Amino acid sequence: MPKVQIIDPSEVRKAGFVEFQPVPVNQYQKSVTEEKENFTNEEFKAIYHDMVLIREFETMLNLIKIKGEYNGTSYNHPGPAHLSIGQESAAVGMAWTLTVDDFIFGSHRSHGEILAKGMSAIHKLDDDQLTTIMKTFFDGTVYEIVKKDFNGPVKELAKRFLVYGTLAEIFARKTGFNRGLGGSMHAFFTPFGVYPNNAIVGGSGDIAVGAALYKKVNRKPGLVVANIGDASMVCGPVWEGISFAAMDQFRELWEGEMQGGLPVIINIMNNQYGMGGQTAGETMGYGIAARIGAGVNADQMHAERVDGYNPLAVIDAYKRKRKVIEEKRGPVLLDVLTYRYSGHSPSDASSYRTREEVEAWEAQDCIRSYGAQLLEAGVVSQAGLDLISDDIRKLVNEMFLLAINDEVSPRMDNADIIGGMMFSNGSVDSFSDAEPDVLMPMAENPRVKKIAGKERFAFDAEGKPFGKMKQYQLRDGIFEAIIDRFYKDASLIAYGEENRDWGGAFAVYGGLTEALPYHRLFNSPISEASIVGTAIGYAMCGGRVIPEIMYCDFIGRAGDEIFNQLPKWQAMSGNVLKMPVVLRVSVGSKYGAQHSQDWTSLVAHIPGIKVCFPVTPYDAKGLMNAALQGTDPVIFFESQRIYDIGEQFHEGGVPAEYYEIPLGEPDVKKVGKDVTFLTIGHTLYPALKAAKELEERFGISAEVIDARSLVPFNYEKVIASVKKTGKIIVAGDATSRGSFLNDLAANIGQLAFDYLDAPVCVLGSRNWITPAHELEEFFFPQPGWFLDMIHERIQPLRDYIPGQNFTDGEIIMRAKKGI
Repeated sequence: MPKVQIIDPSEVRKAGFVEFQPVPVNQYQKSVTEEKENFTNEEFKAIYHDMVLIREFETMLNLIKIKGEYNGTSYNHPGPAHLSIGQESAAVGMAWTLTVDDFIFGSHRSHGEILAKGMSAIHKLDDDQLTTIMKTFFDGTVYEIVKKDFNGPVKELAKRFLVYGTLAEIFARKTGFNRGLGGSMHAFFTPFGVYPNNAIVGGSGDIAVGAALYKKVNRKPGLVVANIGDASMVCGPVWEGISFAAMDQFRELWEGEMQGGLPVIINIMNNQYGMGGQTAGETMGYGIAARIGAGVNADQMHAERVDGYNPLAVIDAYKRKRKVIEEKRGPVLLDVLTYRYSGHSPSDASSYRTREEVEAWEAQDCIRSYGAQLLEAGVVSQAGLDLISDDIRKLVNEMFLLAINDEVSPRMDNADIIGGMMFSNGSVDSFSDAEPDVLMPMAENPRVKKIAGKERFAFDAEGKPFGKMKQYQLRDGIFEAIIDRFYKDASLIAYGEENRDWGGAFAVYGGLTEALPYHRLFNSPISEASIVGTAIGYAMCGGRVIPEIMYCDFIGRAGDEIFNQLPKWQAMSGNVLKMPVVLRVSVGSKYGAQHSQDWTSLVAHIPGIKVCFPVTPYDAKGLMNAALQGTDPVIFFESQRIYDIGEQFHEGGVPAEYYEIPLGEPDVKKVGKDVTFLTIGHTLYPALKAAKELEERFGISAEVIDARSLVPFNYEKVIASVKKTGKIIVAGDATSRGSFLNDLAANIGQLAFDYLDAPVCVLGSRNWITPAHELEEFFFPQPGWFLDMIHERIQPLRDYIPGQNFTDGEIIMRAKKGI
């Protein structure tokens, strides 16, 4: 909602046509002889070498999978091997011109891209640079393995390093590039600019765009390539990533050196099949994938189809497209035509295509045809080509033998180490040495000034509450933590729907628009997958980011990004990567079944994500500070029902200065001795009302504990309370079936079994759709429900008539009905 852009009806209602320019298709037609002025003979041969290296590497993997041996050596590899045999020229052409500052992301079929980009880096780096990289990576573990008994040139040693590190990773050895935790579909090596490959089809589509965003915002050199298959062009992350990358605001609203398009190339490795479906003619409608770019923006994404069977054609395209990127006219889309001879995986018999089709492509094989051109141009003799192939076979065989040697390349001997890699648990003030881009001193910010005049505790000296306008609110606590970090960390950016001029959907960001330039706080498309996916790419490249999902219910729109990407890359990288993403998610009410659900349990179920849900201003500020100081992904839940609530518990109110509350520590909000209430989220406040009624009517003293965090969670304080009270109700707004409340209850039941005088009880919302606001009191836990549950499941209350039925019979009946 930029105020500076006026939509003039007299202009937008004019009649006219949207015109498109022709999309180039396979326009490059030069021969090796014609390209001699642009390449040396050594470069021509190096291109051939890299293609043959990829072919032999994947041939080795294929033989292991289908025959269980390579060069007479038996080996059983039960893991995946999605091969790209036939696509070598497309990979080498893509990587040839790229520098170490250029990043590539890939798919599950990216062994060739790893080797191509790795060899490109080796060709370009000098001996000292290569030696430093090898010696410092994992304290030189891989370096020492490949250097032993080798006395050749540094670049040859680096080639051994690349092949061995990739292969050891595929074979799940702890000497692999990611300690064996990434494997075949997730291998990468960041010192060479090779960023994660992705087992989810199209998964890199939005992550790579986030990496390009990182380069742009942080003024880093280089471009980013998203290598994705043609079948992924129907996937949400790809479409949403492209839409994000093509936003007009980069050209029209971002200012100064930040103005201009993102430095990203969407590189479609178009092998014409997705699993067993043929994209052109069966599962897609585009015919030629480059057509897609025409509809994205006025530049048509500079889209074209390139003959990926000719490495020189791909190199030519990348030279031209780099100029487009350097002129800040990205994004770019390349449709690189290629073909895979093998099936989707070694278990795929390719029954969906004819042998004649495969043989027709093999007859024009990219390595054979390029080699023939080299011979025809007099660049090399047949003996020279044979020598290249012989050397590569020896290299691959030697690295294969090293990678399967259990003494040289052991597997992880203690799998519990994986648990230590799920979180990095770091503490970082700033991920940038630059001075943060801000528009005014923080003290001059109008929101900051307004907050300075508020009362930081909800009650006056006589215990009377201050008016809402006077109270320091929960939204103020979140704001103070966030604006503080914006002035500390130049890498920090925040975006989501309505983040800027509107001040955020729930007024948390009011005042940030005045403080921050567009490139640090901006509105994204209504595209939750791209909001989270780009944040992942931004973070894994070295920045801190706060993406926002307006309603908890919309987590499903970013399911892959939240469940498959955000929580896994730190561990799958062997802790090479950090993921400082704080994803703000509001939990709603009033708006019915698709806007008022508490989905904290879904997120808490996924390993690798920290989850917190503060419901007081003091906790909100302290936990947000801790989340923004950390290096792990955090889902930060906020209740829409209490954004305006004041601080009622912390003596002295919310400190103006910086402080942190460690994630995972519950907090006693009310001391008691007879029964414990452990609450998640907004349910703290109904629990406190219930505690008051319980004490006034029945003389029963309830201790009320606010969980504050779901993951991690320290049970010690809760167990200490149960030892005192002997009874506990675990309560929250999530529907009770399958909720995290049950997980808490089960653990408490085990840990405090000897101290319990009654079963651990779970009090959640009904297993219904969330009804309209007028009916919510029948859905979300109410104060009376606590008393009802005590009466029916813990101890009878004298002369009490319950409003809700929590008897055994009722529980069984509801379960039978599935409600």
